[in-house]
Amino acid sequence: MTVEQNVLQQNSQKHQQTSLNQLREITGINDLQVLQQALKDSNGNLELAVAFLTAKNAKLPQPEEATYYQTALPNNDRYISVGSQADTNVIDLTGDDKDDLQRAIALSLEESNRTFRETGITDEEQAISRVLEASIAENKASLKRTHTEVWSDSPNPYDRKRQENCPVGLKNVGNTCWFSAVIQSLFNLLEFRRLVLNFIPPVTAQDVPRNQKEHRNMPFMRELRYLFSLLVSSKRKYVDPSRAVEILKDAFKSNDSQQQDVSEFTHKLLDWLEDAFQNKAEEERDGEKPKNPMVELFYGRFLAVGVHEGKKFENTEMFGQYPLQVNGFKDLHECLEAAMIEGEIESLHSENSGKSGQEHWFTELPPVLTFELSRFEFNQALGRPEKIHNKLEFPACLYMDRYMHKNREITRLKRDEIKRLKEHLTVLQQRLERYLSYGSGPKRFPLADVLQYALEFASSKPVCTSPVDDIDASAPPSGSAGTQPMSSSTESQGPSSSAEPQPSQRSVIHKPFTQSRIPPDLPMHPAPRHITDEELSVLEGCLHRWRTEVETDTRDLQDSIGRIHRTIELMYSDKLMTQVPYRLHAVLVHEGQANAGHYWAYIFDHHEKRWMKYNDISVTKSSWEELERDSFGGYRNASAYCLMYINDGEKHLIQEEYDKETGQVLTGMDTLPHDLREYVKDDNRHFEKELEEWDKEQLRKAEQEKMLISQKTLKPAPSAAPAALKEPEYMEQPTRPELSSEIKEETASAITRAVTDSEDKGPEAVLRTAIKTEYARLLKLAQEDPPPEIDYRLQHAIVYFIQSQAPKKIIERTLLEQFADRNLSFDERCHNIMKVAQAKLEMIKPDEVNMEEYKRWHKDYRTFRETTMYILIGLELFQNKSYAEALLYLIYGYQYNKELLSKGVYRGHDEDLISHYRRECFLKNNDQAALLFESGEMEKVNNGLTLMNELVVPCLPLLLIDETDEKDIVAVEDMRNRWCSYLGQEMEPNLQEKLTDFLPKLLDCSTEIKGFNDPPKLLAFSTHELCERFARIMLSLSRTPADGR
Repeated sequence: MTVEQNVLQQNSQKHQQTSLNQLREITGINDLQVLQQALKDSNGNLELAVAFLTAKNAKLPQPEEATYYQTALPNNDRYISVGSQADTNVIDLTGDDKDDLQRAIALSLEESNRTFRETGITDEEQAISRVLEASIAENKASLKRTHTEVWSDSPNPYDRKRQENCPVGLKNVGNTCWFSAVIQSLFNLLEFRRLVLNFIPPVTAQDVPRNQKEHRNMPFMRELRYLFSLLVSSKRKYVDPSRAVEILKDAFKSNDSQQQDVSEFTHKLLDWLEDAFQNKAEEERDGEKPKNPMVELFYGRFLAVGVHEGKKFENTEMFGQYPLQVNGFKDLHECLEAAMIEGEIESLHSENSGKSGQEHWFTELPPVLTFELSRFEFNQALGRPEKIHNKLEFPACLYMDRYMHKNREITRLKRDEIKRLKEHLTVLQQRLERYLSYGSGPKRFPLADVLQYALEFASSKPVCTSPVDDIDASAPPSGSAGTQPMSSSTESQGPSSSAEPQPSQRSVIHKPFTQSRIPPDLPMHPAPRHITDEELSVLEGCLHRWRTEVETDTRDLQDSIGRIHRTIELMYSDKLMTQVPYRLHAVLVHEGQANAGHYWAYIFDHHEKRWMKYNDISVTKSSWEELERDSFGGYRNASAYCLMYINDGEKHLIQEEYDKETGQVLTGMDTLPHDLREYVKDDNRHFEKELEEWDKEQLRKAEQEKMLISQKTLKPAPSAAPAALKEPEYMEQPTRPELSSEIKEETASAITRAVTDSEDKGPEAVLRTAIKTEYARLLKLAQEDPPPEIDYRLQHAIVYFIQSQAPKKIIERTLLEQFADRNLSFDERCHNIMKVAQAKLEMIKPDEVNMEEYKRWHKDYRTFRETTMYILIGLELFQNKSYAEALLYLIYGYQYNKELLSKGVYRGHDEDLISHYRRECFLKNNDQAALLFESGEMEKVNNGLTLMNELVVPCLPLLLIDETDEKDIVAVEDMRNRWCSYLGQEMEPNLQEKLTDFLPKLLDCSTEIKGFNDPPKLLAFSTHELCERFARIMLSLSRTPADGR
């Protein structure tokens, strides 16, 4: 057999195993014989095979008819490739028309064979190309969109500039978060990175591609090298992978669209890389069998040992990504144990048995060990795949010794011991359960507590009367409780409360710690009516003894259970079973449902010894705690989908490259070959030019603004200022703050009182007295505890300063500014006082009052008033059900308020109140958009999606960025679940396409704000109007029932 024939045979076998894995995941059927028969009947066509298996009248064999022998056929490679979706353009095979069935099979075979003959491309590869083509189309279409996309580039190139030593991100070019997660995980394997960067295409491929694979692989390897080189030394914060994706798309021809599956893409990517390096290896071989570095790095072997119908078999198989079932297991070791044993393994060690089963033992582990966690299963009742959200733990260091062939004898002994211990554990847990849940009825209690309750009852003071007579006798003479039946309200208030309150009394307020007290003459518990001292003594002795015995038994059982758990946990911790450590390198996470979601990766930085989160363009520091929360499952619909471990003993996998002459570590550009170095330098030059053009543009705009300002300054000032239509506002204050009409009135009133009270009628004495009078008034307001609808801080800055503990000098200068106002009054007396105040202001030396600090305090007060306006306008719009308009006001109000509160608790408003209505506004907008989408009318659908894309989605990170507020996280999950629920529903193809396009944006877990509207413009409010509207909105909120969310 020639080399080419051998390669074709291996590829055929790999494709068959891949198809079996896909069928198992799509249909949920684990019977290998049924899957193989369906694949055989459909001649390898996945769509037809799925239709056969999911048809209503499909007859499945009984479990005892299943066989395991076929999985151990020679050269049957075990690969992973799940999540492939069936083509929607298929003939209906669920009916009884056999002609339609035969015609569909014939058409499918003819089309499949014709395509394979013409291109050499399999159906699975075509499915991948459909996704890639859709991604490129999405990227091109995004350039034509007018609204801000989640992943749109910032016009300011400095926002896209890479920070020093920060890893480079990858731009999501349209449903390609799976691409980013996989590529970043592989790129951060330094050995893999070196292999790609130093790859030199074989000479024959550079001339004329010999076949379709070379025509596909060589351009892809070129673009992958370019992409890796940019990830190494680009000056950009993130780079665009479109060209690499373009190459993948151009290799196939299709027009379908779906979001790609991570494991399927990884499997296919490694296949392409393997082919590319295989061509190179065959050219470089010197009479020896060529070694493929991709195979050496990612592929291992295991031995399948088993029995089929009494006949033993043994076979070695190759594996790449190792598939593991998640459902029903709590940690990775349990998954591995289940995957390594199939069927009845007792028969493996017996001579005469008809049972079937097999064990898997690793004979050779790859340096990079990848596990695919199968979190999708096919729901036969609903006819669609569903995601498994169960929690599954995995360690940072995984010891693989127990699964190695060389340790199989000792592992079998330990497994037998663990099995025996677990059987013993089950018995002990059942016994303990009888102690902890005692009783024969529906309600059960711990036996020790039951005995204690019986002891308390027996020891209670005996009573001679019935409990009803006792209560009647204890009722007050004037009350009616003794003559009327006891109502529930009477019981809750106690016997001393009156059944009918007097008209003059206020309404009764329930006070549980005062009104529910039981009178001291009543027993606290029920008690026996007759018991002798001798009976009580015997009973107490028995109950005490029994309770002690029960507590001792319970404690012994718990201790035994704990010891067995520890023994099982430490079963493989001896030195012999900790010789093959694998360190966790990367975790690929999926958030969402089976049909759509978002991918990102946690990757360990071996140089800095910390975890990093790679989420498309965002690369941030992370922690093991965050990884656990997002990867183990059971939280926010996010869970690990793929685990990448590396052999801890093979340091070259993560070792930096050294200069052969100097011995120094090579970094950045020095690690690149000459051709890639020039490529990166050229790209960096383009980016630097973009930065320079931006600087020039900003300088030009600044000069234009400066020119306009100078032209305005040169214009002659008018002889008299026109009368203002409205009082100047504090928030638009000039160098010296103008006063509102209310403050002017209070100032004039303070001067009038000062003239009356002061013996010395001189302006300076009157000013001193007036300032004291005004300060006393403001201090009293600051110390009051007003109702929620009144906020004295809005009336005067000094109230805000006093409550916020501003420095005394700031308050004094602010008071002087108030009395120095030029427009205070036309009264001669006030005019003289104004002159004195202005003179005192001019006498203040620079070192007496820090003017920078003074300006900061007044700026904070202006921000406080602006924040108040954002909040009250947002709340008014919310109450008027203008949720879209209200959202931005509430968002900015919350953000500004949070900044103020970070400086002091009295600097802003109630954060919980604003957070609640901001959250509710998000939910209301989401509900409106969802209802528009459900209408099915294209105009309404577009309006709903525009609302989500332009307003809701860009603002979602604001709810996720502070993870201490669980209610915000729950609200985001509610919104996402609402849209994900549409995936399983029947809808028009164009609606399905729009939904598929929208969901990745909604499910993006990044907390980076990628597109955000400017704050709404505020109109000028007088102080009186601001206080009045604030009071009105707060009063209306106090009448609104609590939401309960």
